[in-house]
Amino acid sequence: MRMTFGEKVLGFYSELNLGDVLPEGVEILNPYQDPIAFGVCKSFYGKFYNDELKRFLILGINPGRYGAGITGIPFTDPIKLETIFGIPNSFPKKGELSADFIHQMITVFGGPQIFFSKFFINSVSPLGFIQAGKNLNYYDTPILETAVEPFIRSSMKKLCSLNIDPSVVFCLGEGANYKYLQKLNGKEKLFDRIIALAHPRFIMQYRRKRVNDYLDDYLQKLNSVL
Repeated sequence: MRMTFGEKVLGFYSELNLGDVLPEGVEILNPYQDPIAFGVCKSFYGKFYNDELKRFLILGINPGRYGAGITGIPFTDPIKLETIFGIPNSFPKKGELSADFIHQMITVFGGPQIFFSKFFINSVSPLGFIQAGKNLNYYDTPILETAVEPFIRSSMKKLCSLNIDPSVVFCLGEGANYKYLQKLNGKEKLFDRIIALAHPRFIMQYRRKRVNDYLDDYLQKLNSVL
């Protein structure tokens, strides 16, 4: 039985399981085990990925506690989920800086229907982490990076089986995330090349006055593969 891109994504999310490997004090963010969040994902992926088109993959770091760590949709906080995508939700209405930039970019690209027909956003680690109530990146401590490496490697292979174009992957982050993805790709040979983009949070936190320049850079690089 043939499956749509969206159905494949939902299957991928439903099977995500890190197991009992996290260092002491580190907690997992897995919204896909929450029926409410998974219902939101069904609405979103049914709306924008109800086809069998091939997509280019865009990879962030890992979900955060105000965005995908709640909604299950990368770079989409509860506010944008409702106001932009028309998906009502009962999540606390708090915005996320990274999501602010990504949705600006999607708008100037041509809007959600056009953007999502060509690209699929996820993360190097599709599950997120918190420590002492704050976001934690998978590479922030050597012990965490080592602990989650098998999970990341397995998840990345599964992501690539969702009808992803392997000719190029876009990496959000020009530092640690990019270096890690380069190393992983060197071992697994998943993509022909990697194009780095400045991370949305870096842009919004440290380069906000140059947002338009970064939007132009995103559009130029994304359109270069179409």
